[in-house]
Amino acid sequence: MPKTINNVSRETIYMNNNSQTGKTGEDLACDYLKRKSYKILERNHRQKWGELDIITIAPDKTLVFVEVKTLRMFHVKQYGNDSAIAALLPEENLTKAKLEKVKRTSQMFADQHPELIKEDKGWRIDLIAITLTDKENQINHYENI
Repeated sequence: MPKTINNVSRETIYMNNNSQTGKTGEDLACDYLKRKSYKILERNHRQKWGELDIITIAPDKTLVFVEVKTLRMFHVKQYGNDSAIAALLPEENLTKAKLEKVKRTSQMFADQHPELIKEDKGWRIDLIAITLTDKENQINHYENI
């Protein structure tokens, strides 16, 4: 029997926290991209074979599919020092299998929307990796992964 906290299972709490962390990361990624003059076309584009977190047009008019990976880092006090604890970097959560799925879904979207692709620019996949902390969030943008 799953353990509960106030009649809510730990699995539900974990899923809600992961869902909220993911949504927060995508919101921050969109804000970041807008500040960099990207035009957001769509969020959470779903196909039966995959999902694209953000579809955008870069300032140079390139169609860009953005995968967002977000992790929450916890700070703890230990021996009078403030230390950050994270299991891994958000970049490490983009597995080869996930990247292949993003590539297939991106190709299908691009094939269905040729009007969004400039001949001399094509399209690309970017990764935005976000580490959320209680102090300052860190955003790393990797182009053309």
